[in-house]
Amino acid sequence: MAADALSDVLRTVRLTGAMYFDIAARAPWVVEQPPRETILPKILAGAERLIAYHVLVEGRCFANILDAEPVALEAGNVIVFTNGDPHVMSSSPGMRAAPDAPSPFEAAVANRLPFFVNIGSNGPTSAKLVCGFLACDARPFNPLLESLPAVITAGGARDGDSGWLGQFIHFAMMESTDKRVGGEGVLAKLSELMFIEVVRQHLESLPAEQAGWLAGVRDPFIGRALSLMHRSPALDWTIEDLATEVGLSRSVLAERFTGMVGIPPMRYLAKWRIQVASGMLSGGSANVATVAAEIGYKSEAAFSRAFKKMVGVSPSAWRGASVAAGLTQQVQ
Repeated sequence: MAADALSDVLRTVRLTGAMYFDIAARAPWVVEQPPRETILPKILAGAERLIAYHVLVEGRCFANILDAEPVALEAGNVIVFTNGDPHVMSSSPGMRAAPDAPSPFEAAVANRLPFFVNIGSNGPTSAKLVCGFLACDARPFNPLLESLPAVITAGGARDGDSGWLGQFIHFAMMESTDKRVGGEGVLAKLSELMFIEVVRQHLESLPAEQAGWLAGVRDPFIGRALSLMHRSPALDWTIEDLATEVGLSRSVLAERFTGMVGIPPMRYLAKWRIQVASGMLSGGSANVATVAAEIGYKSEAAFSRAFKKMVGVSPSAWRGASVAAGLTQQVQ
């Protein structure tokens, strides 16, 4: 049941694997990713969140958000920058690229996939990386992204080539080398699956005392409550109903849910309903009254008030902006 809540969120946020490129680096080497604002519009028009990832296929290197402590990476490691923050990849800790140095990230955005780049000196290759971007929606309600740290690492030598991430590297390299028809789409989907696996590994590694939405997904009681609300958002849920379903008292569920997820269950349900509604409206075909009824509102007016209070615009304005963004993406 807990896994369903994670799947539901992933389905509603338009997670899109949009970029893929290889780096062969020769020490000393350093590259920096520019701000997300310069990359995201070129990847997925209308998306709000940029996720950058790097898979170290061979060698060793270091990675860090600007002005943060470097993270040492070894072959088989994946590092994900969940906010798309400007960051550094380098052969040694503490390195910075020259202000006027060309960025392979910008070059990759401008080229069809896959894209290959050599960086560093003329010596032997010291690191090989598979890098890319994903884009997704952050509004109106993305509890997964809100609960993730800015940097996640996963994988490593202990997982071996037989693990999921090892298989991702294998298939990604095969697709980029063979250059078969449809390879770009395959690589994009592989990137999405890789991100999901990294999130799952992160969830499994959380300490028992961890709070947050992901911790709630893992909790047998809160995870079931989340899944019930996700499965049937239109039902007229009460705390008593949820408590009965999950096997806790009303007071214990309310306290446990709020302490772990950060908001009361009914507040969560209201936010999730708006998230579901935003996806329906983005399709452009459903009218506001139909959407309101399907997510549990008794009147279109009540739904419109709740939607505008949370999102800042009316349902019809949201739908219009989403359709326009979709048309822009098709033109690009």
